[in-house]
Amino acid sequence: MPRFLRPAAVAPALALGLLAAAPAAGDEPVLSRPHAIAHFDLAAGQTPENVVTERAGSVDVTFAFARQVARITRERRVRVLATLPAVDHPRTSLLGGAVTLGLARAHDGTLYVTYATGTDRTGVWRIPAGGGTPQRIAQLPPNGLPNGLALDERHRVLYIADSTLGTVWRIPQAGGTATAWSTDTALRALPAPAGGFGANGVKVHKDAVWVTNSDRGTLLRIPVRADGSAGAAETRATGLTGVDDFVFPGHSDVVLAALNASNEVVMVRPDGTRTTVLTVHDGLSNPTSLAVSGRDVFVAGSAYSTQRDPNLLKARLGAHFARS
Repeated sequence: MPRFLRPAAVAPALALGLLAAAPAAGDEPVLSRPHAIAHFDLAAGQTPENVVTERAGSVDVTFAFARQVARITRERRVRVLATLPAVDHPRTSLLGGAVTLGLARAHDGTLYVTYATGTDRTGVWRIPAGGGTPQRIAQLPPNGLPNGLALDERHRVLYIADSTLGTVWRIPQAGGTATAWSTDTALRALPAPAGGFGANGVKVHKDAVWVTNSDRGTLLRIPVRADGSAGAAETRATGLTGVDDFVFPGHSDVVLAALNASNEVVMVRPDGTRTTVLTVHDGLSNPTSLAVSGRDVFVAGSAYSTQRDPNLLKARLGAHFARS
């Protein structure tokens, strides 16, 4: 989630800065056939913030301001899996209300979600496979904004990007005390009032934790040392204005990233160069995150600024990029 207030307080107008798309390898488009597979209710707080894929073609999303995790089936039905508990007098940093943000899925179907409240209920919560009562497994500082969430099942740990505190937290997958795994200066937000959202999206990829910084428009790689500690952050790409979450569509370091404010999805190459692969003309409405299943790519659109058509798009990934 980038630098936005509650949906009702956001101006509807948005200046679009669209980049020209370069041809893909072999003239095959990176993404093709984009179309909406679900439209959500903005008035009900159904602002999709994060998305993960399920088996059998379903996907799960967090509805930030509804405090919910929901499933969109192959038949395009929306089913609420869990609602995070209401809190008295939420005062979330930068956002005001209580919000569900990051989402991760274990192989057994268990879901993990970050819940920011500005109170002692802030933390990481676990939802049973198939839905049920959420249970908090780790507390995080109430003055932070736990945003992106990534699961490393091999080492049984979760990583959380804190947008306000400029920190990547780590907790055991089973739950427990959160550790400030990285506080590298590259994770920090710009000073207020110009800034506010630092570390945002987070993924585990090739023995490293990758993080976006929304304020600085950067993609960072933080090596995981042999003892599990964090190395120094390496900047892999710059100029990604308003970047939110991202995904690795294949085995290489190629990234698909959501640029929220400009309504773009861009492909970022290992050398840091980028190509726009989806725009507002494809139906994007403030894209926040992406998920990949085979050659299917799902893009969540929050409508935070557009105030129009929060949705879930689906596109087809080019075969070359799926294999990369």
